[in-house]
Amino acid sequence: MTDTTETAMPVMPAEVAEQVAEQDADRQRRTAEDLRVLEALLFAVADPVTERSITERLGTGADVPALLEQLRMQYQGRGVELMQANGRWFFRTAPDVTDRLRLEKLVPRKLSRAAIETLAIIAYHQPVTRAEIEEIRGVIVSSGTVDILLEEGWIKPRGRKQVPGRPVMWGTSNAFLDHFGLESIQDLPGIDELKAAGLLDSKRGVSAYATRGAETLLFDTEESDEALEPLMDGESEPAEGDEKKEE
Repeated sequence: MTDTTETAMPVMPAEVAEQVAEQDADRQRRTAEDLRVLEALLFAVADPVTERSITERLGTGADVPALLEQLRMQYQGRGVELMQANGRWFFRTAPDVTDRLRLEKLVPRKLSRAAIETLAIIAYHQPVTRAEIEEIRGVIVSSGTVDILLEEGWIKPRGRKQVPGRPVMWGTSNAFLDHFGLESIQDLPGIDELKAAGLLDSKRGVSAYATRGAETLLFDTEESDEALEPLMDGESEPAEGDEKKEE
Protein backbone atom coordinates (compact mmCIF):
# COMPACT_ATOMS: atom_id res chain seq x y z
CA MET A 1 0.00 0.00 0.00
CA THR A 2 1.43 3.35 -1.11
CA ASP A 3 1.73 6.08 1.45
CA THR A 4 0.32 9.28 -0.11
CA THR A 5 0.88 11.40 2.90
CA GLU A 6 2.66 14.62 1.87
CA THR A 7 5.87 15.41 3.64
CA ALA A 8 5.45 18.61 5.60
CA MET A 9 7.91 21.41 4.73
CA PRO A 10 9.96 22.55 7.63
CA VAL A 11 8.79 25.85 9.00
CA MET A 12 11.45 28.59 9.06
CA PRO A 13 11.79 30.04 12.47
CA ALA A 14 10.45 33.56 12.71
CA GLU A 15 13.84 34.90 13.75
CA VAL A 16 15.55 33.45 10.66
CA ALA A 17 12.78 34.65 8.37
CA GLU A 18 13.19 38.15 9.73
CA GLN A 19 16.94 38.04 9.11
CA VAL A 20 16.42 36.87 5.51
CA ALA A 21 13.89 39.63 4.90
CA GLU A 22 16.31 42.21 6.26
CA GLN A 23 19.09 40.87 4.03
CA ASP A 24 16.83 41.08 0.98
CA ALA A 25 15.86 44.63 1.90
CA ASP A 26 19.52 45.55 2.32
CA ARG A 27 20.36 44.09 -1.08
CA GLN A 28 17.51 46.02 -2.69
CA ARG A 29 18.62 49.25 -1.02
CA ARG A 30 22.22 48.63 -2.07
CA THR A 31 21.15 47.89 -5.65
CA ALA A 32 18.97 51.01 -5.80
CA GLU A 33 21.77 53.15 -4.39
CA ASP A 34 24.34 51.64 -6.76
CA LEU A 35 22.02 52.35 -9.69
CA ARG A 36 21.72 56.00 -8.65
CA VAL A 37 25.49 56.36 -8.35
CA LEU A 38 26.04 54.56 -11.66
CA GLU A 39 23.51 56.82 -13.42
CA ALA A 40 25.08 59.95 -11.93
CA LEU A 41 28.56 58.76 -12.89
CA LEU A 42 27.65 58.10 -16.52
CA PHE A 43 26.01 61.51 -16.83
CA ALA A 44 28.89 63.31 -15.12
CA VAL A 45 31.86 61.91 -17.04
CA ALA A 46 32.94 63.56 -20.28
CA ASP A 47 34.19 60.32 -21.86
CA PRO A 48 32.89 56.72 -21.88
CA VAL A 49 33.99 54.71 -18.84
CA THR A 50 35.10 51.11 -18.38
CA GLU A 51 33.50 48.61 -16.02
CA ARG A 52 36.70 48.68 -14.00
CA SER A 53 36.37 52.41 -13.41
CA ILE A 54 32.74 51.91 -12.40
CA THR A 55 33.72 49.15 -9.94
CA GLU A 56 36.29 51.45 -8.32
CA ARG A 57 33.49 53.88 -7.49
CA LEU A 58 30.77 51.41 -6.52
CA GLY A 59 32.97 49.00 -4.58
CA THR A 60 33.84 45.35 -5.04
CA GLY A 61 30.50 44.16 -3.72
CA ALA A 62 28.58 45.70 -6.64
CA ASP A 63 27.47 43.49 -9.52
CA VAL A 64 28.48 45.98 -12.19
CA PRO A 65 27.46 43.97 -15.29
CA ALA A 66 24.00 43.35 -13.82
CA LEU A 67 23.64 47.00 -12.81
CA LEU A 68 24.63 48.18 -16.29
CA GLU A 69 22.13 45.85 -17.92
CA GLN A 70 19.38 46.97 -15.54
CA LEU A 71 20.13 50.62 -16.22
CA ARG A 72 20.27 49.97 -19.95
CA MET A 73 16.81 48.43 -19.84
CA GLN A 74 15.46 51.36 -17.84
CA TYR A 75 16.61 53.83 -20.52
CA GLN A 76 15.59 51.73 -23.50
CA GLY A 77 13.20 53.66 -25.74
CA ARG A 78 13.80 56.97 -23.95
CA GLY A 79 15.39 60.19 -25.22
CA VAL A 80 18.83 59.07 -24.11
CA GLU A 81 20.08 55.50 -24.15
CA LEU A 82 22.88 53.62 -22.42
CA MET A 83 25.36 52.34 -24.99
CA GLN A 84 28.50 50.21 -24.90
CA ALA A 85 31.37 50.34 -27.37
CA ASN A 86 34.87 48.90 -27.07
CA GLY A 87 34.20 47.89 -23.48
CA ARG A 88 33.24 51.41 -22.45
CA TRP A 89 29.80 52.66 -21.39
CA PHE A 90 28.18 56.00 -22.10
CA PHE A 91 24.85 57.77 -22.55
CA ARG A 92 23.97 59.15 -25.95
CA THR A 93 20.96 60.72 -27.60
CA ALA A 94 18.56 58.20 -29.09
CA PRO A 95 19.22 58.08 -32.86
CA ASP A 96 15.55 58.48 -33.78
CA VAL A 97 15.27 61.88 -32.07
CA THR A 98 18.61 63.36 -33.13
CA ASP A 99 17.20 65.16 -36.17
CA ARG A 100 14.51 66.85 -34.08
CA LEU A 101 17.13 68.38 -31.80
CA ARG A 102 18.76 70.33 -34.61
CA LEU A 103 17.65 73.95 -34.69
CA GLU A 104 18.40 76.07 -37.71
CA LYS A 105 17.89 79.78 -37.29
CA LEU A 106 18.41 82.41 -39.93
CA VAL A 107 20.18 85.43 -38.49
CA PRO A 108 19.77 88.50 -40.68
CA ARG A 109 23.01 90.40 -41.21
CA LYS A 110 22.95 94.07 -42.01
CA LEU A 111 25.31 95.04 -44.82
CA SER A 112 27.71 97.90 -44.21
CA ARG A 113 27.45 101.09 -46.26
CA ALA A 114 30.65 100.10 -48.06
CA ALA A 115 29.19 96.71 -49.02
CA ILE A 116 25.94 98.27 -50.25
CA GLU A 117 27.79 100.86 -52.34
CA THR A 118 30.14 98.24 -53.76
CA LEU A 119 27.22 95.98 -54.66
CA ALA A 120 25.38 98.86 -56.34
CA ILE A 121 28.44 99.74 -58.42
CA ILE A 122 28.94 96.13 -59.50
CA ALA A 123 25.25 95.79 -60.37
CA TYR A 124 25.11 98.94 -62.49
CA HIS A 125 28.59 98.86 -64.03
CA GLN A 126 29.31 95.15 -64.43
CA PRO A 127 31.62 93.72 -65.39
CA VAL A 128 33.88 95.96 -63.34
CA THR A 129 37.27 95.58 -61.69
CA ARG A 130 38.07 96.36 -58.11
CA ALA A 131 40.20 99.31 -59.20
CA GLU A 132 37.27 100.71 -61.16
CA ILE A 133 35.02 100.31 -58.12
CA GLU A 134 37.54 102.29 -56.07
CA GLU A 135 37.72 104.97 -58.78
CA ILE A 136 33.93 105.37 -58.73
CA ARG A 137 33.59 105.33 -54.94
CA GLY A 138 36.66 107.44 -54.37
CA VAL A 139 37.90 105.18 -51.58
CA ILE A 140 39.80 101.90 -51.35
CA VAL A 141 37.61 98.78 -51.37
CA SER A 142 38.74 96.38 -48.67
CA SER A 143 38.98 92.68 -49.44
CA GLY A 144 36.55 92.08 -46.57
CA THR A 145 33.82 93.99 -48.38
CA VAL A 146 34.18 91.84 -51.49
CA ASP A 147 34.35 88.70 -49.31
CA ILE A 148 31.01 89.55 -47.69
CA LEU A 149 29.31 89.89 -51.08
CA LEU A 150 30.91 86.64 -52.24
CA GLU A 151 29.74 84.94 -49.04
CA GLU A 152 26.19 86.05 -49.72
CA GLY A 153 26.55 84.68 -53.24
CA TRP A 154 25.48 87.99 -54.84
CA ILE A 155 28.60 88.56 -56.95
CA LYS A 156 30.90 86.32 -58.95
CA PRO A 157 34.02 86.67 -61.12
CA ARG A 158 33.19 87.38 -64.76
CA GLY A 159 36.65 86.91 -66.23
CA ARG A 160 39.90 88.89 -66.38
CA LYS A 161 40.38 92.20 -68.09
CA GLN A 162 43.03 92.10 -70.81
CA VAL A 163 45.13 94.90 -69.39
CA PRO A 164 48.40 94.80 -67.44
CA GLY A 165 47.87 92.84 -64.26
CA ARG A 166 44.83 91.02 -65.72
CA PRO A 167 42.51 92.08 -62.87
CA VAL A 168 39.37 90.08 -62.20
CA MET A 169 36.12 91.66 -63.31
CA TRP A 170 33.09 91.25 -61.09
CA GLY A 171 29.41 90.88 -61.89
CA THR A 172 26.21 89.92 -60.12
CA SER A 173 24.94 86.34 -59.85
CA ASN A 174 21.59 84.63 -60.22
CA ALA A 175 21.33 84.65 -56.42
CA PHE A 176 21.43 88.46 -56.58
CA LEU A 177 18.48 88.47 -58.99
CA ASP A 178 16.55 85.98 -56.85
CA HIS A 179 17.15 87.92 -53.63
CA PHE A 180 16.01 91.24 -55.07
CA GLY A 181 13.15 89.76 -57.09
CA LEU A 182 14.57 90.57 -60.52
CA GLU A 183 14.11 88.50 -63.64
CA SER A 184 17.19 90.00 -65.29
CA ILE A 185 19.75 92.73 -64.69
CA GLN A 186 17.77 94.97 -67.04
CA ASP A 187 15.03 95.11 -64.38
CA LEU A 188 17.20 97.26 -62.11
CA PRO A 189 15.63 100.68 -61.51
CA GLY A 190 16.84 103.49 -63.77
CA ILE A 191 17.86 107.03 -62.87
CA ASP A 192 14.32 108.41 -62.87
CA GLU A 193 13.07 105.61 -60.63
CA LEU A 194 15.95 106.09 -58.21
CA LYS A 195 15.30 109.82 -58.07
CA ALA A 196 11.58 109.25 -57.48
CA ALA A 197 12.41 106.88 -54.63
CA GLY A 198 14.75 109.44 -53.07
CA LEU A 199 17.77 107.16 -53.41
CA LEU A 200 19.97 109.64 -55.27
CA ASP A 201 22.18 111.90 -53.22
CA SER A 202 23.47 114.88 -55.18
CA LYS A 203 26.42 115.33 -52.81
CA ARG A 204 27.54 111.70 -52.68
CA GLY A 205 26.16 108.25 -53.03
CA VAL A 206 24.46 106.65 -55.98
CA SER A 207 24.24 109.77 -58.14
CA ALA A 208 27.96 110.33 -57.69
CA TYR A 209 28.97 106.91 -58.93
CA ALA A 210 26.00 105.19 -60.53
CA THR A 211 26.58 106.85 -63.89
CA ARG A 212 29.57 108.03 -65.80
CA GLY A 213 27.83 110.38 -68.20
CA ALA A 214 25.53 107.72 -69.65
CA GLU A 215 21.76 107.75 -69.76
CA THR A 216 21.62 104.10 -68.75
CA LEU A 217 23.17 102.66 -65.61
CA LEU A 218 23.65 99.19 -67.06
CA PHE A 219 27.06 97.86 -68.12
CA ASP A 220 28.59 101.34 -68.24
CA THR A 221 32.19 100.13 -68.47
CA GLU A 222 32.95 101.36 -71.99
CA GLU A 223 34.48 97.94 -72.63
CA SER A 224 33.41 95.25 -75.09
CA ASP A 225 33.31 91.54 -74.33
CA GLU A 226 36.52 91.21 -76.34
CA ALA A 227 38.33 93.01 -73.51
CA LEU A 228 37.48 90.16 -71.14
CA GLU A 229 39.58 87.05 -70.69
CA PRO A 230 37.59 84.09 -69.32
CA LEU A 231 38.74 82.57 -66.05
CA MET A 232 40.43 79.19 -66.23
CA ASP A 233 38.55 76.09 -65.06
CA GLY A 234 38.37 76.06 -61.27
CA GLU A 235 39.52 79.67 -61.03
CA SER A 236 36.96 81.66 -59.06
CA GLU A 237 38.83 84.33 -57.13
CA PRO A 238 41.65 86.72 -57.95
CA ALA A 239 45.16 85.67 -57.11
CA GLU A 240 46.95 87.50 -54.35
CA GLY A 241 49.18 89.31 -56.83
CA ASP A 242 46.17 90.54 -58.82
CA GLU A 243 44.58 92.02 -55.71
CA LYS A 244 47.70 94.01 -54.96
CA LYS A 245 47.87 95.34 -58.48
CA GLU A 246 44.30 96.62 -58.26
CA GLU A 247 44.82 98.48 -55.00
